[in-house]
Amino acid sequence: MIKRCAYLLAIGLIVPHLAMSDTLRLPSESRIAVQVIDTLMLDTATPSRANVLLKPVVDQGAMHALPAHCLITADARLVEGRMRLSANTLTCIGVMGDTREIFSDELSAAAYDADGEFGVDASCIASSDQGCQRAELRPEHAFHLKLGKALAIEAQDNPSQRLNEQRRRAGQASDTQAGDTQADDAADATGEAN
Repeated sequence: MIKRCAYLLAIGLIVPHLAMSDTLRLPSESRIAVQVIDTLMLDTATPSRANVLLKPVVDQGAMHALPAHCLITADARLVEGRMRLSANTLTCIGVMGDTREIFSDELSAAAYDADGEFGVDASCIASSDQGCQRAELRPEHAFHLKLGKALAIEAQDNPSQRLNEQRRRAGQASDTQAGDTQADDAADATGEAN
């Protein structure tokens, strides 16, 4: 009886794990390290920008990591010398051997700097009596995105992977066919020689 219960328990623990393998998951309030791809400049005349591109980076202070091949879009605003970034979308390509899975969905996350403060402490390059008038955020400045809610993105259909599999199968079939033709030609040559 105990063996049966242990067996059922093992199956119960393994099956959900297998079901989650095609899902990108991060818990609520996860912190992931990112940086801008291009230098971001904001000033009082243009205090905001949409669709700023971010990418994940390796950071020891981050609680969680994303696959290496990810792009995040965010909206940025200059507020009192700090850049406030709100992430909107996430697209990742997870690579496991020859398999490539695509994960893409909306994202709700806000930027926090290393000091734990909301927003990123950008470099002020022009200031006045009213404070920072122009600031920039360079790619080498890593910061954290803190998720507002848990994330669970299912892997999407990957048409290029299907096409590559079809090509591989077609290549294997033609290799097999070529091998059969060569074997037939060798057999014919042997028969003619006799």
